[in-house]
Amino acid sequence: MYITISDFITEWKNEAVLTQKVLDSLTDESLQQQVYPEGRTLGRIAWHFVTNIPDYLTEFGLVIDQVQHSDEVPSAKKIAETFKNISSDVVKAVEQQWTDDALKQIQNSFGRQESNATIFMGLMNHIAHHRGQVTVLMRQAGLRIPAVYDPSKEIWMQMGVEKPPL
Repeated sequence: MYITISDFITEWKNEAVLTQKVLDSLTDESLQQQVYPEGRTLGRIAWHFVTNIPDYLTEFGLVIDQVQHSDEVPSAKKIAETFKNISSDVVKAVEQQWTDDALKQIQNSFGRQESNATIFMGLMNHIAHHRGQVTVLMRQAGLRIPAVYDPSKEIWMQMGVEKPPL
């Protein structure tokens, strides 16, 4: 849980680096990888969680530039660039607009009364959830998976470990 804005910013920046590595690994071809025949594509999932960040934070009182939503998923490069810009904008917005006390304030969050700190945690969880989906679809699309919390299969193999620890 976040007690200070600094706590949030530190974790936000750490998670943003991990997410950026994943998004930077996408290719335009990989964006078409589907969960199942009628399901969302990797590109749709990535674009959803990237463009959702400013919408989510605006819902809870932060002023941050919105992303023009479109039914069309942009290029892999555009998704990665958009995330990079948004993640930087989030840091600036939080630092400038909220104080440590703001984290304790309670708001209605999707039908629940939650502190702003809990709401921030929900955003982090939302991104991590979709980042996990994206990495599975990247594997199915034949892409190399960057290390997120632990080495990926490819990185373990580079390290000479044929069977990664469980």
